[in-house]
Amino acid sequence: MDDLHATAKAVLDCGDIAGKPAAARALAKAFRDGELVANGTSPAPEAIAMPGRPTTPKLVHPRDLPRRGFGSTEGRAAFIHAVTHIEFNAIDLACDAIYRFRGMPADYYVDWVQVADDEARHFTMLRERLNAFGHDYGDFDAHNGLWEMAGKTAHDGLARMALVPRVLEARGLDVTPGMIVKLRALGDEETAGILDIILREEVAHVAAGSRWYRWHCERADIEPRARFRALLKEYASGVLHKPFNIEARMAAGFDAEELEGLLAAAD
Repeated sequence: MDDLHATAKAVLDCGDIAGKPAAARALAKAFRDGELVANGTSPAPEAIAMPGRPTTPKLVHPRDLPRRGFGSTEGRAAFIHAVTHIEFNAIDLACDAIYRFRGMPADYYVDWVQVADDEARHFTMLRERLNAFGHDYGDFDAHNGLWEMAGKTAHDGLARMALVPRVLEARGLDVTPGMIVKLRALGDEETAGILDIILREEVAHVAAGSRWYRWHCERADIEPRARFRALLKEYASGVLHKPFNIEARMAAGFDAEELEGLLAAAD
């Protein structure tokens, strides 16, 4: 059997637009087929300043990205590109969770292999939709916020589970329903349908983050709500924005008391 950690690193290293999602899906199939195992003797994980990526999109500060409405075809293409970029990064985030954090229970790797597979499929669907608008991934500028958070939490699996799935990805649970409504109002059922699929599956991804965040807290005898608030203050000040998708967040492992506190913090 081959080493799951090394295979995840190969996905991270791949910079090809089609090659990375294909490699992630191949990893998932091989893992399900019993051909990959999380090897305790695998070399220690390396720091990754930047995973493999194509020469475009150009990465800029979020404030330098132009604001485009859905009203024009070009504006909708730019929006689809932004979501496509998120999913490309999400492949790397899932594979880094597999590669970086060793000695975890078997179910941890089951969860993050499934996430990597889903994110690769999401990217491919969105890229095909972007192609239908006469564009491809890389045609618009993007930002690097998702991977920057991966770098900040590379030393700590607890912080990674808290801040990537439960903050950055959970934000998608809040904003995606409104995007779907706008797209349907414009008659763009195809893009809306893709986002519907992504929204349903992202609930499970955030839930995996909640599950393993609480696992880390329990193992270290840490009160999870207080630590989560402390991590938000340290790493992600100002990222909480209302309204929250309460139903989706509760399905993704947030509880009512926690959400009440987060809503107050968002004020």
